[in-house]
Amino acid sequence: MNTIAPGPNTATTAIVRVLVVDDSAYVRKMVTQMLSRSPFVEVVATAHDGLEALELAQELQPDVITCDLNMPEMGGVRFVQEQMTRRAIPIVIMSIANRAGDEVLAALDAGAIDFVQKPTALASERLLDVADELVENVKAAARAGVRRAVASADRPLPVAMPRLGSTSVDIVVIGISTGGPQGLKAFIPRLPADFPVPVAIVLHMPVGYTEMYARKLDELSELHVVEAQEGDEIVAGRVYVAQAGRHLTFRRIDHRVVAHLDLRPLDTPHRPAVDMLFQSAADVYGARTLGVVMTGMGSDGREGAAWIKARGGRILTEAEESCVVYGMPRSVIEAGLSDSSVTLENMATAILERL
Repeated sequence: MNTIAPGPNTATTAIVRVLVVDDSAYVRKMVTQMLSRSPFVEVVATAHDGLEALELAQELQPDVITCDLNMPEMGGVRFVQEQMTRRAIPIVIMSIANRAGDEVLAALDAGAIDFVQKPTALASERLLDVADELVENVKAAARAGVRRAVASADRPLPVAMPRLGSTSVDIVVIGISTGGPQGLKAFIPRLPADFPVPVAIVLHMPVGYTEMYARKLDELSELHVVEAQEGDEIVAGRVYVAQAGRHLTFRRIDHRVVAHLDLRPLDTPHRPAVDMLFQSAADVYGARTLGVVMTGMGSDGREGAAWIKARGGRILTEAEESCVVYGMPRSVIEAGLSDSSVTLENMATAILERL
């Protein structure tokens, strides 16, 4: 086990200190080698399960933890839950996607900051295929300044719908990333069953998870939540979650608006991209668009917010104090595009007030 003196990273230190957690000695060795390719990343220790990881995290105070899900004694989900109650550390899940879909969502819901899919369950050099992705995700996680995810066991109560003669909004479009799974579960169920306009969401999530997540969110919500499909008519009372791996945009056909899914453009940092959703909403709905930019790393949504504002629409951003990662909202605010900054707890009410 490779260790150095304990202590959190500081602003004067460029090195990201990482704890690697996996029950496979081969994977621990390979992940250590992959991360060590970067001069800005150092693996300070490895652990074979969650129990050992909790002890090492307390002793060494790493900046980032990479973690498998299926481990003896204490698995990845339980580890994330336990670690987040002790100290909020950016945790990147690294696991086989198709075998643990529910567990990946549970780990993200508990506060894990990101997910990297192992290319194989076997001990093979194919792990190196994700080396660059893992290094970049770890460095981004270290910069994120993650906050503890606040999860409630209770189903949020819907906000009462005000009496409206007519609305000034025809669609609400939402962009969210890191911290999004738990944020949306706290927010979308607060929208009432008679919410008068459709809602479309881009949530940065691995391919294969958005349909499962939409079903889980639907179980909690008064509104009907679905993963958007090609040609879906965009109607009030529905929440459309963009399909991971495809951009979600809109097309107006006669008096109807329908969903369009596309792989293009291929050069966006994310697919689906918040910018693409916002730009399309601005083009189709014009000034009657309300955009909402919530917790997440990076700046996806900033350019799209500019499109909405240019068409006369409005933008809400999540306030720093409730963001798991205050990146995307910050970029919109610093660009002078936010009409109001609102905490997660008050977001549903703020949207209703702007209808």
